[in-house]
Amino acid sequence: MRRFFIPSPRVTRIAAVVLVFAALLVAGAKPLGRAVEAALVMDDLAAGPGPSLFKNITSAPSRDGISYRIGARNHEADLYRPGEDPNAVLVLVPGALATGKDDPRLVAFAATLARAGFGVLAPDIPSVRALQLRASDSQDVADAVDYLADSDETSARPLGIVALSYAAGPAILALLDPAVGDKVDFVVAIGGYHDADAVLTFFTTGYYRDPPGGPWRHRRPNAYGKWLFVAGNVGLIADASDRDVLAQMAGRKLEDLSADVSDLAQRLGAEGRAVVDFVMNVDPGRARDLIGNLPAAVRAEIEALDLKRRDLTRLHPGLILIHGRDDAIVPESESMALAAAAAPGRADLYLVERLAHVDLGPVGLRDALTLWRAIYRLLEERDRSG
Repeated sequence: MRRFFIPSPRVTRIAAVVLVFAALLVAGAKPLGRAVEAALVMDDLAAGPGPSLFKNITSAPSRDGISYRIGARNHEADLYRPGEDPNAVLVLVPGALATGKDDPRLVAFAATLARAGFGVLAPDIPSVRALQLRASDSQDVADAVDYLADSDETSARPLGIVALSYAAGPAILALLDPAVGDKVDFVVAIGGYHDADAVLTFFTTGYYRDPPGGPWRHRRPNAYGKWLFVAGNVGLIADASDRDVLAQMAGRKLEDLSADVSDLAQRLGAEGRAVVDFVMNVDPGRARDLIGNLPAAVRAEIEALDLKRRDLTRLHPGLILIHGRDDAIVPESESMALAAAAAPGRADLYLVERLAHVDLGPVGLRDALTLWRAIYRLLEERDRSG
């Protein structure tokens, strides 16, 4: 959640190998230029803001702050434009980041996409900066789609969404409205989710089912996720004293996960204790009951964000799902479930051994090839006729 695409020299070297291998693999069968470009894009993602061959051979994109109004709602965003007219446009939706659209890693990611010929709109979503996730964020996504679809400057087709981590939820919720979904051609979800209860169970206990419905598996979750949950839901607690104490607990833990909060826990009332009992639980068998004991407003928000309650076969856009098997925030089984819930043939799933949620870290050749295929698939969408 705090991290994004992190530069890695090892990835860069492997990307160079993939470039050569991919070119040989697809020569005479697929557009060679796109195959090479996919490897260069992967190399640039690994480089972040640092030097890369892709930066050397492409024009630097522009980044402009813009304002737009949809209905009665005013929005701020950054618009990234490639050196030439875009072949496609994207809405880029981050997960919970205190720096929001201005996060340096998000900026580097958007710039790479712009170098690859996408116009990129990164909206400023207030709840993102507040480290919250709300079903109402789907309106911000919908408004960004409407802006791109209707603007004379950026109305190029196709139009897609790239959603990171939990942002996959609001993005997909927005697209279930045909008035929005029919304008969008594809969605890329990196480290996304499907079953809210399953994700909550995982990041508190470390237990998940892979494949979905299979036996329990376990790996150590990132404790940051559970305290981010507390921080993001403090505003939904009715008791003012519990709100204050939980905010202090979350702040202390997010600053230092090893910090002692027992002194604060003693001051909690019923609502606050229900939240802490849930996040401190390590037994997957108790998780569902503890979720049911959470304050009513928190439960309502969880239900509103739960994609397993929705008919995802109604989604118009195709799904490109990327997930790491080492994810300590959302298990890969969630993207597997998303793919299974979509209409047949409407989802492409790319699982890699090492991605660390939404971080492009050191990978082997097999993972590099998988990521190259995912990027190639994205470039295919870019090159489709509107």
